[in-house]
Amino acid sequence: MEKNEFRLALLHPRYWLTWIGMGLWCLISQLPYRVQLWLGSMLGRLSFNLAKDRRRIAARNLELCFPDMDARARKKLLKANFKSTGIALMETGMAWFLPHWRLRRLYTIEGLEHLHSADGRGNVMLSMHFTTLDIGAAFFNMSATMDGMYRPHKNPVYDYVQRLGRERHNANSDVIERKDVRMMIRSLKKGRAVWYAPDQDYGPKQSVFVPFFGVPAATVTGTAKFAKLGNARVVPFTQTRLPGGQGYKVTVHPPLENYPCGDDELDAARINGFVEQQVRRHPEQYLWAHKRFKTRPPGEPKLY
Repeated sequence: MEKNEFRLALLHPRYWLTWIGMGLWCLISQLPYRVQLWLGSMLGRLSFNLAKDRRRIAARNLELCFPDMDARARKKLLKANFKSTGIALMETGMAWFLPHWRLRRLYTIEGLEHLHSADGRGNVMLSMHFTTLDIGAAFFNMSATMDGMYRPHKNPVYDYVQRLGRERHNANSDVIERKDVRMMIRSLKKGRAVWYAPDQDYGPKQSVFVPFFGVPAATVTGTAKFAKLGNARVVPFTQTRLPGGQGYKVTVHPPLENYPCGDDELDAARINGFVEQQVRRHPEQYLWAHKRFKTRPPGEPKLY
């Protein structure tokens, strides 16, 4: 992917509001960590009351995934999830703008030894769409080198700042456009680590229907295919926001053994099973506002 270079066209008046917004975001990100947590919580509460469509989607997902949970408990979880989503906005600002010396105070990381293999194979870094995704990737890249899958933003100023914020943590990391499968495979064959999160509904193409929280979900087969074509291991990593403003814990898990097995459905089900296991640990920190079950098996009714 071409370098992220500043262009005079980004100073056009049509982008001035975006620049002002980015400047305010940068200033807010310099506030004390606990203050940002409080501000994020307030944003989450406001969003819970105003973002009705997202609230309905998240509530429906919780209903589908936790059918044994009573309505009061699900509503409590829903509110906690919106609070977590509001905090995520603050965390993204921290990841993009906060000095490294302050970021290093916020996290611990364990399991880095799992990144190394005797045969020098690359690693598909299996990630998940938790609300802590941006800051977790920043922490990881401050401790090791990982190439990132990237989807350009329509607003060129936002896109420029976003890439600048994500690339600043490790000069050796590369950016791979999300659709550039060849570059991803080349990186894996070189023994590099590449970020990949397959836990969203990307439609029926290149997907199989396997359970996620007991509900058939369209699940991409890319994890297994990238591992096979890139002769790479699949190494999951997770990040958790700790309670009480204690910061974050990043965990690099052991590589999946005997993966892929060659059966698309079994391989996809194994990935969903791992994701579900991690989500159950901290369900309030998962991105429930995504229509994970939008694509249905033939003949089945819509769930949203």
